[in-house]
Amino acid sequence: MRNDHHSVSTHFARTMVAAAKRHGLNHEQLLQDAGLNEQLINTPGLRITPEQLSRLTQGIWHMADDEFLCMGSSPSRYGVFALMTKQVLRCRSLRSVYHNLCRFYDLVGEAISLEFKVEGDIATLTLQLTDPDKDQDYTLREFLLLLLHRFPSWLIGQQIPLHYVTLDFPAPAHQNEHRLMYPCRTEYGQPTNSLVFGTELLNEPVVQTTRTLSTYLRSLPLDWFKRQAYYSVYTRRVMDYLEQSTDLAATNMESVAEELHMTSRTLRRKLTDEGTSFQDLKDDVRRDAAIHMLSQPSLPISQISRQLGFSEPAAFTRAFKQWTGVSPGIYRRS
Repeated sequence: MRNDHHSVSTHFARTMVAAAKRHGLNHEQLLQDAGLNEQLINTPGLRITPEQLSRLTQGIWHMADDEFLCMGSSPSRYGVFALMTKQVLRCRSLRSVYHNLCRFYDLVGEAISLEFKVEGDIATLTLQLTDPDKDQDYTLREFLLLLLHRFPSWLIGQQIPLHYVTLDFPAPAHQNEHRLMYPCRTEYGQPTNSLVFGTELLNEPVVQTTRTLSTYLRSLPLDWFKRQAYYSVYTRRVMDYLEQSTDLAATNMESVAEELHMTSRTLRRKLTDEGTSFQDLKDDVRRDAAIHMLSQPSLPISQISRQLGFSEPAAFTRAFKQWTGVSPGIYRRS
């Protein structure tokens, strides 16, 4: 099982398309180019691949010439982010990266306001939108906080450990996606949108180069949408094992516990303490793998069923319908 087979809530595609419609873009062409359609993104419970969301995002960037996805009070022209990255690549430390990043966006537009503060041993990056009503579904705020954490982390070659994230809107229906986006707890209904973290990495040097930056930019925005799930310790270890397994059918609680050098009873208790179970995690891995496989028309559903460890296609169909609300056949046709 490949460990990059993840899926994304259709919520983000749905809100991007809604913003594109409000701005008069050819949303049907955008969906077609991304390998999506309105029936799929509007069906509750369905999920899509990071590649599909990445193509949709790129389509809007190009068609609207707006990296803020038509959700800001004014557009951020396509290429502004790349220009910013080349500026901050010259910085010597993470502290300088955040200061220069904030100044850059203050100079090039008025849709967002960024502020970086250090008080004692706590650093805070705050994001405010000039006109939050343009970001009706909060997607721009979620998206910007994501990249404002992941890009600086990439620059210094290590993940910045966040204490918590604050968002200025109520907990949304898709809040479970936030544990896949931010490596910390999320606080809703706060006065600002912010990343809060310790100062211990602020003097870390920028380790990336012009060559690695070119490769990084070519991979965007796909790298932002690939799941960097921030689970608790034992949940993460089980997920890693399942995602790397070449035979999910034979993978059970006992085999994973043995690999982790503990009894199955102990592992079960650890997962329960973290609010999950082995079967839930295995189902998540199989669901995401199924979504990727179903996006490949050449793979018969019977073959997908066998690869995911189901005894027969009917069992796979029942499971997939329980995961997403529709059968594999309907999902593939849509």
